[in-house]
Amino acid sequence: MSRTKSAYNGKVLNKIQMKFPALSVNEGMARSAVAVFVSQLDPEITELADIKCAVSEAVTNCIVHGYRHVGSGEGMVTVNVSVLEGRIVKIEIKDKGCGIPDVKEARQPLYTTDAAGERSGMGFTVMESFTDAMRVTSKVGQGTTVTLFKRLSALGRI
Repeated sequence: MSRTKSAYNGKVLNKIQMKFPALSVNEGMARSAVAVFVSQLDPEITELADIKCAVSEAVTNCIVHGYRHVGSGEGMVTVNVSVLEGRIVKIEIKDKGCGIPDVKEARQPLYTTDAAGERSGMGFTVMESFTDAMRVTSKVGQGTTVTLFKRLSALGRI
């Protein structure tokens, strides 16, 4: 993370939770729903675009990688979004899929487990580049949680 954990432990002012089947058609819904929720803070358009891109990557990773060994839609994705004091947005994207054996290795740019070569291995790098901090926790056979933090500029309402 680019900042200490304590920088992102502010009081929760508002929050939502979504759960949906791990289907690729639900990625756009998740991205849009998060953007609409974050809009209460009146973010700059570039901040909103950053959040949408990071959420899109995280949800896609859950669907493509977390549940790659089960049938389409058999797993669930959970997205928790919190507005914290200081105009911080905290987004948790969780799956209960296969998990990641080595998170440190998986976070390296261009790392991929895709034997077919269809994936670039840039998902975590993209998420991290569009947020202020990212935390990834995972247990093999139990799933993965990606937590993204974005501090919005001081122009908004809250």
